[in-house]
Amino acid sequence: MESVARQNIIESVGNTPLIELTSFSTKNIKFYAKLEWYNPFGSVKDRAAYWMIKDAEKKGILKKDKSVIIEPTSGNTGIALAGIAISLGYRVEIVIPERVSNETKKILRDLGATLHETSDDLCPRVGAGTDQSIALAKAISKPRPDVYYMPNQYENDANYLAHYESTGPEIWAQTNGKVSHFFTGCGTGGTITGVATYLKEKKKDVRIIAIQAQQNHLLQGLRNFQESAMPDLFKRRQGVVDHWITATNKDSFNMARELAIRENLLVGPSSGSVMASMLELADGLEDGVFVGLFADDGRKFKSLYLEHGIFTTSEYENLIISARNLPHLAYQKSR
Repeated sequence: MESVARQNIIESVGNTPLIELTSFSTKNIKFYAKLEWYNPFGSVKDRAAYWMIKDAEKKGILKKDKSVIIEPTSGNTGIALAGIAISLGYRVEIVIPERVSNETKKILRDLGATLHETSDDLCPRVGAGTDQSIALAKAISKPRPDVYYMPNQYENDANYLAHYESTGPEIWAQTNGKVSHFFTGCGTGGTITGVATYLKEKKKDVRIIAIQAQQNHLLQGLRNFQESAMPDLFKRRQGVVDHWITATNKDSFNMARELAIRENLLVGPSSGSVMASMLELADGLEDGVFVGLFADDGRKFKSLYLEHGIFTTSEYENLIISARNLPHLAYQKSR
């Protein structure tokens, strides 16, 4: 990859579109989706990955052509780190739960990352005895601090700053300050705390809704905080959350299908969780400007969607061709 092309990729992190979901909007309640899959490697995690890498470079922790970045992840952070870090000249190793979709694993390998698979849950758990992916990443990196660097998205404030400095200001500008409710799924807590802190500084009465997954879930990237302890990054600012909703597998998958039918959008399961939660909270409210963060699209979830009967093979393949708002991503050779 030429240096100019690499720089163009890095510069395309952020500034993702906000679209109105017109089939769901009413006269008094407007629904908007922040399409984070427009980031170069296809998810909201591009922001955190870029901020964490640049922060480590500023601190002199990373050295080109020598340092190896290692991170436990359920997929999107791994893809973002692999794509961005390798573009910048670093090697990447990813510790990933074996239950993560085959498409996600293939993308990581195609990008050049080395994978270490564990029997952990879909989102590496936090807490003694349950953090297999996190423990393995630390076990590999700790003996070689001269080579390995683990950003640790679960504790790294650069994760929070990515959203305080970029996602939050973008949402504020794109809604002309009219956003009344912000919804996002929760894993590390970086997205919700960063966006929420910024929005509440601009508008004290904005409502922040955190979405966790049900226990024993299939929602890649989300976390259930009864199964797994809240990451330290989230704990430090959890007071910004005004309301919690628990997303179910069934409602999330059904909403992913409904978004395809009504909006011609191919979304990831966590985006279905966000949309279902927006509709749940809207019931009974008189007005509002709802913004939901759609973390990734559905191109990594073919096997999952087919296995659970969300789409038929022909329906899914038609969406790949005809769904709107599916940009070409940096890891795709062709569309």
